[in-house]
Order: sequence, then structure tokens, then C-alpha cells
Amino acid sequence: MTEPLFNRIAILGLGLIGSSIALAVRRGGLAETVVGYDKDAQVRAKAEELALADRVRKSAAAAVEGADLIVIAVPVRASADVAREISEHLKPGAVVTDVGSVKSSVICDVLPEIPDGVAFVPGHPIAGTEQSGPEAGFPELFEGRWCILTRCEKSTDRAMEQVTAFWRAMGADIDIMDPEHHDLVLAITSHVPHLIAYNIVGTAADLEKVTESEVVKFSASGFRDFTRIAASDPIMWRDIFLSNKGAVLEMLGRFSEDLAALQRAIRWEDGPALQELFTRTREIRREIIEAGQETAAPDFGRPHGSGDEAG
Repeated sequence: MTEPLFNRIAILGLGLIGSSIALAVRRGGLAETVVGYDKDAQVRAKAEELALADRVRKSAAAAVEGADLIVIAVPVRASADVAREISEHLKPGAVVTDVGSVKSSVICDVLPEIPDGVAFVPGHPIAGTEQSGPEAGFPELFEGRWCILTRCEKSTDRAMEQVTAFWRAMGADIDIMDPEHHDLVLAITSHVPHLIAYNIVGTAADLEKVTESEVVKFSASGFRDFTRIAASDPIMWRDIFLSNKGAVLEMLGRFSEDLAALQRAIRWEDGPALQELFTRTREIRREIIEAGQETAAPDFGRPHGSGDEAG
């Protein structure tokens, strides 16, 4: 247990990220009191059942009363409404942060609702699974992962230090980026890969000459990993693509050009070009493993017991 960083923390949104934050805060003793809120009554009931917070409120406004740190953990397009609801209920000196996968649009939506005397530090933990809901959370989610912080007009130095200490106490490493650069980086490392996964799984499901049972039966190959990504929260990802439209479309344009070049290499049987690409991409995989962002265990580290699927 560490010395509490805050007297009271309010977590608005109790899905995978919000519930994991709540569990990490309680496990590490990072706050005297944890207050939770979610607009969904069933989620609130589950959060109480799981003891994610000391108190679970029925409104965001009630949840933030007296809170020193407020974490907005809702789909990015819901951030503005939440910020608007809590605006008049934030105590002077409080710090507001968020966990959205898009930063420019969140800053544009939330910043006007932050009153004078309250700091806002936009953030994004690069962590998650394909699971969603309060029961999906676990306190180790952020350990060894990156959390990107960005500055805006109301990001004071003290608030930046507080939010940095908060994420580090949950095991995350910190990087600081400009909002626009963050959105471009995440477009290619996260958003476009998810879009490709959604598209490939949808294409497979629509093929008339391949039955759905065959797609399921033979998914022990690379397709299976696309289905894992494509199982992610549809509302969250809908909001991400719409909120980061510019960067996603820019990266999709680049991807389409590279895909066309790959198509030509296959059509004209350009083996050297294919081998050069595959060698280069294999090296990227090795660098990711060396950076501790993935495991080198066979089959992506999946356990294989008597009841597990063979690769």
C-alpha cells in the first residue's frame, strides 16, 4: 500500500478501463474514497456487487462532489455531455482527466466545460482487451503499459505531475505528446488495425462460397486474431472512428496505396519485393517483443490445456 495520492477520486464510466482504474486505485490505496458512476443502471448494480467503489452514484454530478481527481472513462463522443453535467459541481483545485483514445476532439469538447480553478489533463492509457463491462476489469491492466498525457490550456504543471504520479502508481509508463500527434500515432497503431479487423471479419461473414460454420471451424489460423480484435466494444470504436476521422482517413489512404503495391507484387510474382516486406515487418514484431509490449511465447502466449484449441 502506498500513501494516498488523493482524498477522493470519482470515476465516470465503469466499463473495462473505468473498473480497472477503480480496482487498481483500491488495491494500491491511491485514494481515501473511490466514487463511481455509470449511466447504465445495470452497470451500477454490477459495480456495487463487485465492490468496485466505496460509493456508486446515480448521476455524474453527484459522483464528483468533493472529488480531487475526476476520471472521465466514457466513449469519447459522450465526454462533452458528461463534462457539461459535472461542470458546476467541480470543487476548486480539482483535476479532471480522461482515458479517451482520441485527444483533439475530446479537448475541443471538454475544455469549454472546465471552470476556472479546475485543471484538465487529457490522457490515454494504451491498454485494454476485447472484453467490456465492469466485470471485465482487473487491477493489473495498466502494468508495463504506456499512458499518453497531452497538454491543453488548463493543464497546469501541478496537475500534470499529479496525473503522472497517478498512472505511475498503477504501473504505467508515461509519455507526453501533442494532441494532434497522438491522434496520428494511434490512427496507425490502433484505430486502422481495428478497422481492418472489423472489415476482414465482416467480409468473411458475407462470403457466399464460404459458410459461417467453415469460418468458425478453421479460425485457428490468422483469422482468429482478427476476430479477437473485432470483438471489441462497438460503441467505443464507433465513437473513436468518427472522432478521429481526419487521421484515420489519412492513414487509410496510405494503407490503400501500400496494399495496391502488394497486390501488384503478387500479380507479377515479384518474390523479392514480398520477401523484403515480410522481413521488415518481422523485425517490427521482434522490436515490440523486446520493448515488453508483447510476449514471444508461441501462439501469442495462449495456454493450451486439454480443452484448449490447438493452433
